[in-house]
Amino acid sequence: MIIWGGQDGSGNLNNGGRYNPATDIWIATSLTNVPSERVDHTAVWTGTEMIIWGGNNGSVNFNTGGRFNPTTDTWIATSLTNVPSERYNHTSVWTGTEMIIWGGKAGTSYFNTGGRYNPTTDTWIDTSMINSPYVRELRASVWTETEMIIWGGQDESGTLNTGGRFNPTTDTWVDTSAGEAPSARYWHTAVWTGVEMIIWGGGGPSGPTFEINTGAKYNPTIDAWVDTSLTNAPVARVIHTAVWTGTEMIIWGGQDGSGNLTSRNFFKAAAVVGFSLSMSITRGNGMME
Repeated sequence: MIIWGGQDGSGNLNNGGRYNPATDIWIATSLTNVPSERVDHTAVWTGTEMIIWGGNNGSVNFNTGGRFNPTTDTWIATSLTNVPSERYNHTSVWTGTEMIIWGGKAGTSYFNTGGRYNPTTDTWIDTSMINSPYVRELRASVWTETEMIIWGGQDESGTLNTGGRFNPTTDTWVDTSAGEAPSARYWHTAVWTGVEMIIWGGGGPSGPTFEINTGAKYNPTIDAWVDTSLTNAPVARVIHTAVWTGTEMIIWGGQDGSGNLTSRNFFKAAAVVGFSLSMSITRGNGMME
């Protein structure tokens, strides 16, 4: 497991560590050519490198990034040619050949633009804006092996319960179904089961019902939503983590109206055929997507 960046009591960080669970040992990541300190960036794993991109340091928004190779313990900067505009709270997925970043925010501006980064050629290509979902930040996203699905988040007017599916092969967008979609939310999580995207938790409109403990399963093949059970559901929360094990989604931690949480809960989905576990994507503020 590689962690990098974020924030402690003294400010923003540009250091990190590699954790080996077999030996229970941490090794620091190199500081040579390391990207600048930041939070609210994203990261993907390519199979050989971790790519981090975007984020901010409280006063500056970034459209810079770096590729970290744990075998050589080295950093290489990502290209600035045709790079998307500076942003944070965006989404990133790894397709097997490219990192796709989309959406996010910079100051008071929200985005529905994005880019595809190829580390082999160190090049960027814009994602199509035709039928692109509306501008947003703090949405959830998954990679289905053929499409990036984004859903929820917030814009300048409030929370959203809409989404879209982006196919990088055809560079096209298709809306996700609005019928039976879960309530609007942001700071929720999403996992891909091999057949469905499961979204859960998050925050809704301000007020006494800010945190949410509901969720739903979205099947892109039939473009349909099914609610997740509320029986024994965890307490409502935001900024939690979620991963898919191959048979279950595990959520842990986060915040409710009383503060930080240290509980974990499991949601078991229907059996999945032909699923291969892929690495989760860790946002700069600790969210798993």
